[in-house]
Amino acid sequence: MSEAEILVAKEGAVRRLTLNRPQRLNALTRSLLGALSDSLADIAADDEARVLVISGSGRGFCAGQDLGDKGAVEDGRACRDTVERYYNPVVRQIRSLDLPVIAAVNGIAAGAGMSLALAADITVAAESAAFDLAFARIGLIPDAGGTYTLQRLLGPARAMALAMLGEKLSAREAADLGLIWRAVPDADFNKTVETLSARLAAAPTKALALMKKAIHAGGHHSLEQQLALEAELQSQAADTEDFQEGLAAFFGKRAPLFKGL
Repeated sequence: MSEAEILVAKEGAVRRLTLNRPQRLNALTRSLLGALSDSLADIAADDEARVLVISGSGRGFCAGQDLGDKGAVEDGRACRDTVERYYNPVVRQIRSLDLPVIAAVNGIAAGAGMSLALAADITVAAESAAFDLAFARIGLIPDAGGTYTLQRLLGPARAMALAMLGEKLSAREAADLGLIWRAVPDADFNKTVETLSARLAAAPTKALALMKKAIHAGGHHSLEQQLALEAELQSQAADTEDFQEGLAAFFGKRAPLFKGL
């Protein structure tokens, strides 16, 4: 029996999805993307999940599309079908998930693998990892939301140059540019991810989900639209049990114990 292409682990309120094709640096196939989509749907329906960590098996995070996945990218029609049926749903699921998503980039994140890493809410990388927007080298454009996230993270000038030149960035360079949240020494990487996921799992989950919605919307809203959205989402946050706990902890001069409710 072949090994699962997505490994799923539950650690308290933390859910971990690991891309599991280490012999191919976790290159993406339609089969793997389908399994990832199914796993994301399961987590979206999991009332006990409060944070998701996505990482890769072995020495890579994700090398992008597996060009050997027969029928996936042979011509324009195949590429469009693969992007619309397999990539786009996964990106939408990650962006809309009502809990924080961490991309733990343990190695190379190339092509669509880089786009996948940047779709997360917080991207942390080991210093030995690298980001490689390799599309131009094979005559394609960034997909899986790459053209959307790049310009919002870097601005249009840097995004355009990075896409056209297809240059590889070290994890440290990516962090310095603001492309990712942080690059950490390899020896500290696993502990950093563990600490970060535990901290988010103990946070007020519903407020974080509303925060995520607001920040994503802010990139295309006018100021007036964003002020109106903030008022609406703040009212939803104030109706949560966690807000009442936050108030009680503040006035009681103690640490809050949030339950994600």
